[in-house]
Amino acid sequence: MKKSRITSIGAIAATGLLALSLTGCGAGDPNAAGSTDASGKERITVGVSVYDMSSFVTEGKEGIDTYAAENNIEILWNSANLDVNTQASQIDQYVSAGVDAIVVIPVQADSLQPQIAAAKAADIPFFDVNASLDSPDLTGSVQPDDVAAGEQEAQMMMDAIGGKGNVIILQGPLGGSGEINRGKGIDNVLAKYPDVKVLAKDTANWKRDEAVNKVKNWISAFGDDITGVIAQNDDMGLGALQALKEAGKTDIPIVGIDGIADGLAAVKSGEFIGTSLQNGTVELSAGVAYAAAVVRGEDVKKNPVYLMPAITSENVDQAIEHVVSKREDFLKGLTDLTNKNLVSGNIAFEGLTGQTE
Repeated sequence: MKKSRITSIGAIAATGLLALSLTGCGAGDPNAAGSTDASGKERITVGVSVYDMSSFVTEGKEGIDTYAAENNIEILWNSANLDVNTQASQIDQYVSAGVDAIVVIPVQADSLQPQIAAAKAADIPFFDVNASLDSPDLTGSVQPDDVAAGEQEAQMMMDAIGGKGNVIILQGPLGGSGEINRGKGIDNVLAKYPDVKVLAKDTANWKRDEAVNKVKNWISAFGDDITGVIAQNDDMGLGALQALKEAGKTDIPIVGIDGIADGLAAVKSGEFIGTSLQNGTVELSAGVAYAAAVVRGEDVKKNPVYLMPAITSENVDQAIEHVVSKREDFLKGLTDLTNKNLVSGNIAFEGLTGQTE
């Protein structure tokens, strides 16, 4: 059983770079290192750095906090605000603190190489979750199949416009694995439809407000030629929806990815034709659970992949219950669901219509 190393965290946290959130039994008490709680599991500390506090990450943090509190895990939490250097500094602090594991949702795929090397030298397991890092030295990875998600949303759009028309595409932060792989999936589908033209494609950095301004500019440039919006996440799709509404255009189909609360509401209202559910609560809790299992020497499937279920009018009500209306009940069962999914390897399973366990 791995001995917790958090004895130096209090001093490091005092620099102000760590501990935006401390979660778990005995959080912040170095004397509790290595102790067990009602879960029967040794207390460990996991340093988490995320690219930004998007809606997806905010929902995911609640899942991480819930799982951590019930499984004797202390979480050190930081957001990099889409800045690679900030994220590198956060990881440096985690390595110096001697945490038991590091979990990162990276800003860019080609970043953090010195930090990965430093963690390896310090024998600290390092995991990328939700977005990938280009490194052979990671201990493990928990990733969505973003290519499949891009293909899924693009096919939804092709079906909606009958395989003919002009689309605009909103991308995530350029150079991130989500943007690269979702874009690849979209391109795979568009290549099959020669009668579909991409009028414009640019990043809005996963942000709703940036998407509003971007789409307003495209409406000015292309007007009625726009027949569909493919957004690489729901927040940007919702920004496009706002811009289109303000321009009096309410009949242009929009599709997104993530299944955040507002995105699901848009599917329910018919303002989105669909989304792909990347339930941050489920995926990010699985990431921390996987890291904890590896640290504790538990037997789980290596590098599980999150396969996003399509959300349409047929199953959106179920998804809304899990993400919004019955979220408290869903969180109560999160630990059992996460642990079961780690054993099966199907980390996206949450019992929605169309999913198989």
